[in-house]
Amino acid sequence: MKVKLKIKKMLLLAAKIGIGSSVAIYIAELLHLQYATSAGIITLLTLITTKWGTLRLSVQRLVSYGLSVVVCWLIFRLVPSMWIEYGIFLFLVVLLTEWLGWRNTLSVNAVIGTHFLTTQNFSVPFLMNELLLVVIGITIAILLNLFHINNAHENGIIRRMRKVESTMKQILTELAGYLRRSEKDNRVWDDLVQLESHLEEYVELACEYHHNTFQSHQNYYIAYFEMRLKQCGALHNLHSEMQRMREMPKQASVVADFISSITKYVTEMNDPQRQIADLEKLLDELRSEPLPQTHEEFENRAELYHILLDMEEFLLYKKRFVEEINETQFRVYWQKEIQGK
Repeated sequence: MKVKLKIKKMLLLAAKIGIGSSVAIYIAELLHLQYATSAGIITLLTLITTKWGTLRLSVQRLVSYGLSVVVCWLIFRLVPSMWIEYGIFLFLVVLLTEWLGWRNTLSVNAVIGTHFLTTQNFSVPFLMNELLLVVIGITIAILLNLFHINNAHENGIIRRMRKVESTMKQILTELAGYLRRSEKDNRVWDDLVQLESHLEEYVELACEYHHNTFQSHQNYYIAYFEMRLKQCGALHNLHSEMQRMREMPKQASVVADFISSITKYVTEMNDPQRQIADLEKLLDELRSEPLPQTHEEFENRAELYHILLDMEEFLLYKKRFVEEINETQFRVYWQKEIQGK
């Protein structure tokens, strides 16, 4: 499915660039603009961003066009040599775009600069000619970037959410088995590292989706994967605590049972308040246990206590995530959850 989605995105981008650039050149020629092919190049350079990126870049292109015209007028009228003129022009434009954080506008400004360099024409009609090339290019890009495979993209994200939950349940089961000494500790570390790697990739995927939609609540997916990534960190700490235990105390089986019970609640919509309350009771019971008799028992009991604190951190990350979801987000995604069943 990942390869299929990637191919769809590549084909869509190629189609948008091919069609958009051709249409931009056609419109520029209909208007009898000089350097009509530049409209196609501007469309191409603007299309290789997300929807929000295209809007931001379009505004930046318009503003930077005005700045570039001013720089051209100042430099090309004062310096006699063409190659020196263009070098100074690029030097100043690069400084301006870097200072403003608009590096993506540099290529179009360089193209526009060559037009002024070769014509030395700063008349109003030619200024409008260049402005129209920019406007046509970015307008076509904005219109075409409204078409995006958002449904397939979102469905892919939701499938990855389910995959993350399934993997996290498996890891919790492995950790509980290790506490019971019923399973060898030979997969947990690799599973955690692999899950973290996938989550980092999924955060980027969610960011891409967020920037390709105009719905304000779509950062939900980013927050979800970031929450799971933090939970992975808590499980890493928990795993390290287990590895330091030389011998399992008798209370380990109770803690293992609690970890096992958590697995069925590793779902998107679960609010972990009840699990946190159960954990608090378990911590109180552990505190009320008779004191360890030996130094080794004391160390093992302390490690077991830290394991429960790591589990508390694991649950608190989900609790904060749920608290930060506003009602609109909750209704939208709860409805999707129902429809998906």
